[in-house]
Amino acid sequence: MKKIKIAIIDDHDLFREGIRLVLGQIEDFEVVFDTSNGALFLEFLKNSLPDVVLMDINMPVMDGVEATRKALASYPGLKVIALTMFSDTTHYTQMINAGIKGFILKKSNKFELQQAINTVYSGGNYFSQEILQKMAFRSVNVSSGPDRMTQRELEVLDLVCNGFTSQEISDKLFISIKTVEVHRTNIFHKSDVRNVGELILWAIKNNYFSIE
Repeated sequence: MKKIKIAIIDDHDLFREGIRLVLGQIEDFEVVFDTSNGALFLEFLKNSLPDVVLMDINMPVMDGVEATRKALASYPGLKVIALTMFSDTTHYTQMINAGIKGFILKKSNKFELQQAINTVYSGGNYFSQEILQKMAFRSVNVSSGPDRMTQRELEVLDLVCNGFTSQEISDKLFISIKTVEVHRTNIFHKSDVRNVGELILWAIKNNYFSIE
């Protein structure tokens, strides 16, 4: 069975070595590279491409935002997960705009790390649950145009991104489930995404919502 090739980019040696040790215990994973800054990572990419990259945000020489942006400009198929502290919310939008596929907290356990890597490797997006809970969505002004969200769609978008089911959205907005599903379909069509994870990234990247 093909192993998932992983690169770890983090400037804290002990933390990086700890992740490498944890991932080495998972049969389907293989750490092929680790380094302390983004510049060294870009040099590595000239010779080899990992399947999934775990990218720290704050690093010397070249930080995670710049490294992710430059890496994806040259290798758009790369799948990058941001390694973050709970207090790093000011960098979330920057990393999303750079093209990451999700966030995982540095304090996450082995099983969540495994789930995040598998999800992103399979084409999905991953957010640590605590990060989702910290996100505060604020709707922006609705512009005119066929592809813009209506006020009701923004309300449904907010609730979908916060994990509410169609039934719960129906109860909150006092509309039928059928109407909720119509709004969900319109939202996914206008945003051209496949799942809620992609929808969250799209909504933030396109300034429909901001993160506090």
